[in-house]
Amino acid sequence: MPAESALITFYRGSGTDHAGRRLAEILSWDDADLESVHDYIQWLFPNADASRANPFAPLLTPADAAIFRSEPELRATLGRAFDRLLRFYGLTRESSAEGGVEIAPSVNWDARSRSWLQPSNHNHLRLTRIMKCLNELGLEQEAVALQRTLVSLGEQRGTRAVSSVTLRYWRAALQRSEAARE
Repeated sequence: MPAESALITFYRGSGTDHAGRRLAEILSWDDADLESVHDYIQWLFPNADASRANPFAPLLTPADAAIFRSEPELRATLGRAFDRLLRFYGLTRESSAEGGVEIAPSVNWDARSRSWLQPSNHNHLRLTRIMKCLNELGLEQEAVALQRTLVSLGEQRGTRAVSSVTLRYWRAALQRSEAARE
């Protein structure tokens, strides 16, 4: 049996990222750290695309994706990472009346959205990464709900908040992932 990847051991809590940080440590950071540190997001939300910002970022392999999809504990941990980043963005995950998932503004929406809801903000790339990751690793409802919320925000606020290029990325974020699994 082959050894587990660094990504899987990181998510299990028994390994560290390239900088020696454990997942629990990163999830305990305050919002200022989440904003100013740029090499953790690829570990929290991996995908198959190489990161231009972090050459040490793990690439999501089909084997890693299969492990996430087969283990509820790993998906639950991914859900906790997602919830932490949602708080950072001033959003929250809620159950819909139909049993699905909705992403909605939280009590700190006004304060938090001012830090990222502006054109060409690096957090737009992070949000695209998060959507792709959730979709690949078994949290499809959450990915779709995040996409729906972000596209709606972009359409409502226009280019003073989200560039047309970012809006195109957000709209297309889940298409490639769905095609890759087929």
